[in-house]
Parts: sequence; structure tokens; C-alpha cells
Amino acid sequence: MGCAGSKPRVDESGKKLRKPKPWKHTQPLTPAQLKQMRDEFWDTAPHYGGQKEIWDALRAATEADLPLAQTIVDSAGVIVSNSDLTLCYDERGAKYELPKYVLSEPTNLIPVG
Repeated sequence: MGCAGSKPRVDESGKKLRKPKPWKHTQPLTPAQLKQMRDEFWDTAPHYGGQKEIWDALRAATEADLPLAQTIVDSAGVIVSNSDLTLCYDERGAKYELPKYVLSEPTNLIPVG
């Protein structure tokens, strides 16, 4: 039983996620080009090391809203080093680095239409 003013313990894996900071790609991208880059990354991500299940959880988290993404990474046991998900670890210490283009859209995305 804790004191009235005590706070619940938050371990390192419980770091609260936040939206990535705005970023700009070296060249303007169309939505189709951005999708292709993302698909290529996720298709090759398991070859960078780590567990496929963690890569799958990270992909699901990047495609979800923040509260659901938080639940996904917490449930998968992902240790979030950078709260924007650019750097994470699994419980075995394997490193997972995510490029900004899988986390959000660039500021210089070319609108369709």
C-alpha cells in the first residue's frame, strides 16, 4: 500500500510514446513513393536482426493511433528508448531502429489531386 502522494512505478519499457517531430525528405515525395519506401522497409526489416514478432508489433504500432500503439509496444515487451519509436529494444537486448518515414509523413509530401 502506498502513500496518498506516491506515484505508480513506471519501468523503462513503459516510456510514453509521442508523435515524431516534423521532418523533411531530401526530395519531395508522392504518397505512392512514401508507401513504396515503407513497404520495402517492412519487407526487409527482419533481416536487420531481432525477432520477427517484434518487427510485426512495431509495424502495427506505427500504423495505429498513439494509445493503441502504446498498448501494442507494452504488450510485446518492447523497450522504447526514444519515445517516437525511432530506437527500441526487445527483452533480449536486440536493437530495432525505425526510420522517420515509417513513423510519419514528411512536411514536403506532394498532395494528390
